[in-house]
Amino acid sequence: MITNKKKLTVTKTVVQYSKPLSQEITNFLHSIAKDCIKVKNAVYERYSGIGSVNKLASVYTIMNEMRYCGLRTQLDLPTVYYETAVSEAVSDLKSNWAFIKSKIILEINKKENLKECEKIYIRTILQNNNIYEQVLANQKHEEIRNTAGEILNEKKLDNLIRRLTRKYHICPHAESQNRFTITPNGYSYKNGYLKMVCRTPRKRVAVPMKDNREFDRQLLIRIVGDHIEVTAPVEVKIKKHEDYENTIYAYIGYTDMITLSNGRIYGEKLGSMVTLETERLNEANRRRQIEAKAQDRKIDELGNKKYAAQKKKEHSKTTNFINTELNRMLRTEKPKRIVITRPITIEPKKNYSPYLNRKFSRSFDNYVRERIRYKGRLHNIDIVEINPKGTGSICSQCGAEGKRNTGQFVCGKCGFNAAIPLNSAKNIENIYNKS
Repeated sequence: MITNKKKLTVTKTVVQYSKPLSQEITNFLHSIAKDCIKVKNAVYERYSGIGSVNKLASVYTIMNEMRYCGLRTQLDLPTVYYETAVSEAVSDLKSNWAFIKSKIILEINKKENLKECEKIYIRTILQNNNIYEQVLANQKHEEIRNTAGEILNEKKLDNLIRRLTRKYHICPHAESQNRFTITPNGYSYKNGYLKMVCRTPRKRVAVPMKDNREFDRQLLIRIVGDHIEVTAPVEVKIKKHEDYENTIYAYIGYTDMITLSNGRIYGEKLGSMVTLETERLNEANRRRQIEAKAQDRKIDELGNKKYAAQKKKEHSKTTNFINTELNRMLRTEKPKRIVITRPITIEPKKNYSPYLNRKFSRSFDNYVRERIRYKGRLHNIDIVEINPKGTGSICSQCGAEGKRNTGQFVCGKCGFNAAIPLNSAKNIENIYNKS
């Protein structure tokens, strides 16, 4: 979510739905989505290599090259779809290189055999796309200033950069053919219809919508069965509450969504909801595997419509519950400031069972944090994130190391006994007030 300069509004994503569509309109939409995927993959293949690292800085350069390559004419794709697909593909490639650089930095930070000046050398190269591209091409590059005054083995470090880049570099490939984006000059609203540019000049395809809302910004069109979902960012005014003046200290958990240091709990059913759905998915996948084996087919070849619809329904049910509980917390606690911990990053392990993998993948921890940040911006509430170190292992009363057993925290020194989330929430309060 991005606020404007005056911080009077916050961007919110809303969804608009169409009425059931004819087969002709659905086929047209699928054809546009399919061609947009071809455009994206063409950009990926052309500009994902090491020779385009510096070129990605300017989307206009790539846009001009793609305008005259002949692909748009070959596909007979209107410009409003073609250029948007090119722009999205360039953004994807930029994100891909940012991911590669972040992984390289994580790797070098772990290497104890590298000196600090060598790590600075690598970080400096990653920050300069021009030099980074030269290093990847094994070309001579300008000298990197070494403030420490130590002699560096630049050849060895350049080889390390190239090796780590090869390790994480991939060429993106788009496959989904049920979505595309369209800019404002490619559509209009009239009499309850969304009228989109089609392949025939000066003609538009009229899509009947369920409501009369009208947007004037780039839209994401997602084709779902016989209708479409239109996703659009809208500006919402920031709400100011004169009576919101408290500071609350929140522990975000798996079983109970949020436990406050004052003992109140919000979202007590979240853990059971996720567990029940995980068990349902486990059983559903077990039955699908048996059926696929009996029919000598792959699971993906079986009917996925009912399975996906039920999964989406349960996901929406859980997210609605989360948002309802967060809103209830804000109304009850009236916070001016919410103090939480930063998320803990755990290195993935390969020996997790399928059940645990599904359980972790269905954790709503990140979603809860994202909604807390968004609602903080929407209601003009300060969200403070502190280091989680020490919030779970020490006693909130005396500061001694304690033990955790079956959901309870027990301190052997002072005898304090409380639920683990409550002890962690109180530690969050103690750490914040001492800082």
